Amino acid sequence: MENEKKYITTEELLKHNKREDLWISIQGKVYNVTDWANEHPGGDIPLMNLAGQDVTDAFLAYHPGTAWKYLDRFFTGYHLEDFHVTEVSRDYRRLANEFAKQGLFEKKQHVASCALTSVALMFGVVLYGVLCCESIWAHLGSAALLGFLWIQSAYVGHDSGHYQVMTSRRYNKIAQLLSGNCLTGISIAWWKWTHNAHHLAVNSLDYDPDLQHMPVFAVSTRFFNSITSVFYGRQLTFDPVARFFVSYQHWTFYPVMCVARVNLYLQTFLLLFSKRKIPDRALNIVGILVFWTWFPLIVSYLPNWPERVLFVLTSFAVTAIQHIQFCLNHFAANVYVGPPSGNDWFEKQTGGTLDIACSSWMDWFHGGLQFQLEHHLFPRMPRCQLRKISPIVKDLCKKHNLPYRSLSFYEANVWTIRTLRTAALQARDLTNPMPKNLIWEAVNTHG
Repeated sequence: MENEKKYITTEELLKHNKREDLWISIQGKVYNVTDWANEHPGGDIPLMNLAGQDVTDAFLAYHPGTAWKYLDRFFTGYHLEDFHVTEVSRDYRRLANEFAKQGLFEKKQHVASCALTSVALMFGVVLYGVLCCESIWAHLGSAALLGFLWIQSAYVGHDSGHYQVMTSRRYNKIAQLLSGNCLTGISIAWWKWTHNAHHLAVNSLDYDPDLQHMPVFAVSTRFFNSITSVFYGRQLTFDPVARFFVSYQHWTFYPVMCVARVNLYLQTFLLLFSKRKIPDRALNIVGILVFWTWFPLIVSYLPNWPERVLFVLTSFAVTAIQHIQFCLNHFAANVYVGPPSGNDWFEKQTGGTLDIACSSWMDWFHGGLQFQLEHHLFPRMPRCQLRKISPIVKDLCKKHNLPYRSLSFYEANVWTIRTLRTAALQARDLTNPMPKNLIWEAVNTHG
């Protein structure tokens, strides 16, 4: 029977890497997923990013064991002739199998229920503070609490997007729309679109949307060459305006984080009202309308415009904690240019992530994302299990001489600002060929 198998080489598989001709390999078996790309729950971008490659590790990371039975209908009849598993991948797959046998992917405990309950309680206190109190300090305290509410609600949306936090897929979708669209005003459809691409191409300058913040930030001088974003399908031009902003990015980082939420709202609207195919577009729009009904209504109950502005700015500023953490996890890590590779899944995840060290009682504050590497390696694992597997992942990294970086919150901030400052100082180098700009010259000549 072995002699009857049909084989193709890795080079031949790589030729099938286009949207209209999309093949992948899983454990040496070749599958044609051209038509499935439109129906793929994770969207077509993850498949496109890994098209023409063996994607076994990524498949294991993102799919439960029940997904294997659906592969046969895509089987081409071909096997990879030169299929090879590295020692790192072999250890990673063994580890994933052990975690599955221990039931770690299923033991979610009551994290989601507790988080949603706390969100409901915080929402009640916010309403009381705004509607029943006259003190400006009570109003500002309510604004700060609303910011924490948004942070915790976003963590629930994040969890429900990676794995089923509720008892059924229907209830899980309700949790996504409620915690994402209705409570935070950020579309779960937008989050899935960008977040899946981020996980598969972590810290690729041209494939990972979470590093593409031009013209405001550039974590690498490679952005100075005006990289083309494969995700957005446009060039990230390093023009005089970008050069000006990037030159001071280590000073503007925290102020920008305080209003970063505005960009998320904008990105949500741009996606939901675009021509792109969006799963559950109508439900996502309805959820966004719910948010833009209750939030302005609460703000309108405040007695005057100065308090209303302060309320909004305070609530946004508190959420900066979460935005900063997302940046700390990746900005100071290794970066590269080009598409992700299915053959170095473990290596790319370790290179592109940083953990935040903290006591166990702070896990609720970070939402589990302080174990960023563990989360990237096992995205379906509930956050309550990440601390448990952390020492095991650390040992595996040590075995294969791969980075395992766990920094305190302060140290991670230092690393991030240092990365931004390094790029900023190089952007200021006027010997670098760049079109003249009067504003740029005036600021740098006269301070």
